[in-house]
Amino acid sequence: MKILMVGDIVGSPGRQVFGRVVTRMKKEKLTDFVVANAENAAGGKGVTGPIAEELLSVGADILTLGDHTWDQKELTPYIEKAERLIRPANFPPGCPGSGLKILDVGLGSVAVINLVGRTFMQANDCPFRTVDAVLKKCAGVKTILVDFHAEATSEKIAMGRYLDGRVTCMVGTHTHVQTSDETLLPGGTAYITDLGMTGPKESVIGRDAKTILARFITGMPAKFIVASGNPVLEGIVIDVDNGTGKAFGIERIRCSE
Repeated sequence: MKILMVGDIVGSPGRQVFGRVVTRMKKEKLTDFVVANAENAAGGKGVTGPIAEELLSVGADILTLGDHTWDQKELTPYIEKAERLIRPANFPPGCPGSGLKILDVGLGSVAVINLVGRTFMQANDCPFRTVDAVLKKCAGVKTILVDFHAEATSEKIAMGRYLDGRVTCMVGTHTHVQTSDETLLPGGTAYITDLGMTGPKESVIGRDAKTILARFITGMPAKFIVASGNPVLEGIVIDVDNGTGKAFGIERIRCSE
């Protein structure tokens, strides 16, 4: 099985390039299953039900979220019954939605787990203890994918080592900057510290550069506008042995329209 993991989709430019690239990749049999982080898909802040449905309709199989999950208030009733949208599993108990989804994709079952970091981020439950509990619910599933939405590279690397040999793939998201450390860990887990960003590259992590520069130079508050120049899709493609759930190949990608 070939699995595509896509970095943070930012605004309309990110959604458009995601749809075009993923449609082409599926048509050309370059991927069998697609996981995408959609927590910046609605104008750079969160996601809505209609936008989630748009991304699912153009090729996403599972959408993950992160620290901007609740930025769009209308998401709450949607996520309560969403079958292919997950939020971090280590959010406090009582939050709507789920941090785990298991889908049958014909080539076998695939479990997707979403987590959020704690270093330099808002306080949430321990992602390490949480993932231990969630993995118990994946008994019998060989292919397990984890999106760890975290700020600190050390926390993401630590999670990769913690999960090596226990999951198929552990990817980091959140920084919008693609790292060059894609690797197969000793236990057969595919890993990268950050998938990168699916959105406008002529920007400051997806936002209009002039607005961001003004904020840094003057310190004055400003509305961060999603940029539009040169949208690209960033992520990885992994090759998975369906029988064992181990990854045997990983390729970092950056695709324009």
